[in-house]
Parts: sequence; C-alpha cells; structure tokens
Amino acid sequence: MAFAAIYVPEFMVQAVVRAEGRMECGAEVHAEARPKKPAETGATIGAKGASTMRAIALIDGNPPLWNVVAANSHALAAGIVLGMTKATAAQFAGVELRVRSLAAEKAAHAALRDAGWSVSPRLEDTAADLIVVDITGLSALLGSEEKIAALLTARAADCGLGVNVAIAEHLPAAEIAARGFAGSTLLAPGTEAAHIGKLPIHVLSPPEEMAETLALWGIRTCAELARLPALQLSERLGQPGLHLQALARGTAKRALIVAEPELTFAEEMELDDAVEELEPLSFVLGRLLDQLCARLTARALAASLLRVHFALQPAFENALDVRTEVVRAKSVPGVYERIMQLPVPMRDPKLLLKLLRLRLQGSSPGAPIVKVRITAEAAAPRKAQRGLFLPTFPDAEKLELTLARLANLVGEDHVGSAEVLDTHRPGKFRMYKFAPVREETGRRKEKLGAKKNPATQTPKHAPAASAALSLRVFRPPLPVAVKQRGGKPAEVVLQGRRGEVCNASGPWRTSGEWWREEQWNEDEWDVEVQFAAVNARTMHASRRGALQKNTLQARAEYLKPETLVSELHRYRLYFDAVRQSWFARGMYD
Repeated sequence: MAFAAIYVPEFMVQAVVRAEGRMECGAEVHAEARPKKPAETGATIGAKGASTMRAIALIDGNPPLWNVVAANSHALAAGIVLGMTKATAAQFAGVELRVRSLAAEKAAHAALRDAGWSVSPRLEDTAADLIVVDITGLSALLGSEEKIAALLTARAADCGLGVNVAIAEHLPAAEIAARGFAGSTLLAPGTEAAHIGKLPIHVLSPPEEMAETLALWGIRTCAELARLPALQLSERLGQPGLHLQALARGTAKRALIVAEPELTFAEEMELDDAVEELEPLSFVLGRLLDQLCARLTARALAASLLRVHFALQPAFENALDVRTEVVRAKSVPGVYERIMQLPVPMRDPKLLLKLLRLRLQGSSPGAPIVKVRITAEAAAPRKAQRGLFLPTFPDAEKLELTLARLANLVGEDHVGSAEVLDTHRPGKFRMYKFAPVREETGRRKEKLGAKKNPATQTPKHAPAASAALSLRVFRPPLPVAVKQRGGKPAEVVLQGRRGEVCNASGPWRTSGEWWREEQWNEDEWDVEVQFAAVNARTMHASRRGALQKNTLQARAEYLKPETLVSELHRYRLYFDAVRQSWFARGMYD
C-alpha cells in the first residue's frame, strides 16, 4: 500500500487569493518536481517556479470588531499576530488585509479534491486543507512515485493551489510529512521515524492539555517524544499518549475512508464594488469559468449545463425625502438567475464566456451585481469519430455560438426547432432548443441497412411513388374575400386578384377551448382557384406599344384574349366564426 497526502499550507489565505485570480499566496507553487536524492533515502524533492511572495493577513468578525484570523509567513514575519485587531494590523506597512471568505474556502477545498480525483478514484476528504489518495498500483500507469508527486503538484497548481505532497507506506505518516515538509516528500519504508522526528510536536495536532504537559516535560520534537518509555508514557497520558507516540515514530496505521465524488462544480466570488457594465463583469465571469474548466479538465469531465446566480445590489428610491425628512428604507436585494443548457458537454472557458455574454446582452440583470456564483453540471465529454470519406459537419460548439448570436438579435423564443403541440387547434406549435443530430458513420449506416428484412425492402426497379402535396402555411394567415353560392365558396379575392373557384371540398369544422378568450371555431375548405393572368412576354410588348402609340387600338391589342392565360392554384381557406372573417391558411405546392 502507498498513500499520497496533499496539504495546502496557509489554506485560508490561498483560498482568498485564488478567488482573486492570483497564486501569490506565500506558499511555494511547484510546477515540476525533480528528485535530489534517491527515493529510498526519504529525500525532500525541490521544485522550480516559486511565485512572487506578498504579505497577506485575513480578518474576520462582526464589524467594527475585526480580528486577524489567518496570515501567511511573510505577514507573520512582518509582525502580524493572530488575534490582533484590524486597526493594529493596518499599521504594519506592506501587509495587505483581506476579509475571510467561507465561499472561497469551500471552492478551494472542492478544487483540491478534484486535483486528487484526477489521479486516483480512492480519495479521503480528511480536512479542509488536507486530502489523502491511494496510489497503490498507479506506478504502471503514471510512472514512479516521484512522477506521481509531480503530477499531483501540477494538477493542484492548475486548479489554483500551491500544495505540499508526501508519499508514504502508512496513511498517518503521509499526513504528518505533508504538513511538516514543504514541496514533495517521499518516505521510504523504514525511514518514517527518522524524518518525522525532525518535525516539531505541534505537527501531530495534540490536544491542548497534552501539548502543555509535553511542553512542561521539555518535549519539543517528534524524535524526543518517540524516545520516551512507552510504559511510563501510558501511565501519565493513557492511550492518547501512546497513539501520539506511534504517530511520532511513523508506525501508526488506519484505514482509508473513501469519499464519493460529486458531479456539480461551483465557483463563487463576492465583489468589493458593485458591477453594472458587461465589460467589467466579463473579467469576473472569465476568471470563474477558468477555474471551473480547470477543475473539469482535472476530472476528465465537461459542463453540460451552466447556472449563473447574481446577487443584486439593493436599490434606493431616495436617500432622504425633503418634504417629510424621513430616510427611506433600503429595498430587499434582488436575485438574478440564468440557466444555459449546452447542446454538447463543453469545457472551453473562452467559448462559454462568449455564450454567457450573448445571453446577458439579450437579458440583463437590471441592477448592479455584488456577488456572482456559477454552477456547472458535469457530464462525460463529447466523443465523435468521423469517417475519412464523409463530409464534415459544423462543430456543435460553433453552431451553439451562432444560435446564441441569432437569439440575441431576434429573441430566444424565435430561435430553435418547431414542435407541433398535441392539440386540435390548427397551426399550434412551440419552439424548443435546437439539438444537433448525432452523427453516424457510413459503416454504421451500412450495418443498420444490412439488418433490415429483405422481404420488406423496396425492389431495385420499383416504380417511383407519386409525390404528395405539401401545404405552404402563411404566417400570419392572409385575409381573403369570399363570395358563396349554395353554401360553397364561388369567387375569391386574394391579394388584389380575383379568381373563380373550380372545385371546393369541405367544410371541416373544428372548435375548442370555448371557456377561454383564445377559443376557436373554424370551417376549413380546400379549393381550386382559377385566376386570369396576362402572358408576361405579350404583356410587356403590348404595354410598350400602348405607351408609345397611346391609342385606343393599342389598348385593345393589350386586352386581346390570346394575350391572357389562366393560372390554377390550390388553397386552404377557413371561415373564422369568432371574428366572422375569411382567411387563407396556406397554399398547396
């Protein structure tokens, strides 16, 4: 068995700085690990690429009673002490004060777990700043333990965290080494006591009373605790004392408690100043999407749905009413939510940012934004395999971006695929989100065709079936004047043209929803209408002659019967009994 413990030093500071989009948290960030000594000696592995250090202290409490609750090593070196007031901490030059954020800590802890799950499915959620993964058997896939430690460090850095990684045979030894040693540490079997013995006693996290007792005894390091006689230690401190000594010797053991992975990813940020414009908001959204996509990439997943939640700033009607001299109360802060269902799983932060920008342009929150939260529902990434000799299809991502731009121009309710509703009301439909059809390769289609029953297949030389009529629907229906004879349409005037009805079939009466204002009561007819039209070539020549001669003889030639031809069209007409009017629903092609 082998376990890798991943510890985030100065976790609360790193969480706040990660939410701000910087890695300058005071902890070493390792992009690549390289061994200085052979792994069996238990050497500490160094790293390259340490980030710029800044002195940062976190304050928390009920205003105006702010106290320092966390600080990085540079702030402590500058004189910051935990528990001091905000006013006192503000007097130290070069120390940046930040407010502690529980939301940022939750997101940072989720990112830490994603970094661990990217390497091993067996993970224990030990603490907010510490996780343990089981790496047994991963050497055949990922390489040596040095490479696994470097991979864990790099995955955590991609998620915005600087971590310490320790690998040991026993789980408690790996936890202690990760808390005590910076960088990547490998503890070979049998060398745990020698390396843990160098660490101070507080790394073992003893109870407060036991820590005071050990301090009175003069015990400062783990090696000094490991050398104490077990019998006398048990008489004075009991079983907790023996357990603490086993930790100091590196012989303690316990089972791994496996955590269940989650498929919901969330990133949140509280803004110091309210944002009203889309451009500054895009920087915040881009930063959160970068962090989300980094976590999704670490887990080999993609986002299938994005949910954006904005907390809006409360609005003031008037701060002071001069007539009554009464200060008006602030209104309740509003909430704006936006759900974006993606056609295919995506994890490109730039593409997701473009889609969000287009959605927000079409429907803005309407008030300044003080808090942003983005939640992503994860799914397996899209897999597409195309044939070499098949035409290329447009990418679903680019198609979604084009549809979003169209929706921004004409409205979301006017873009998509039409779906006929299950109702008797004529022409009733709705628009639903367009989803691309799954592509099938030619070989797949051939296999599907081969499975058909030969007896049901169409013969090779079978006669072609007659073409069916199709109705081209007019939206909205065209008003039409109808003259009836014997209860049937006889003459029609449509778009300024008069025609005789040759054949008429009907009526087909439909009605419904009489209890609503949108009730309908219609009589439909299918009619053949013959219009008299002028031949285009003869009409043009006659018109030109009439204009030139401007004589009665030329006008008579223009209206000769041989210059006229008849046109036959088929329409679907209906009489609306509610509006007492005739309309043309469509034309048969």
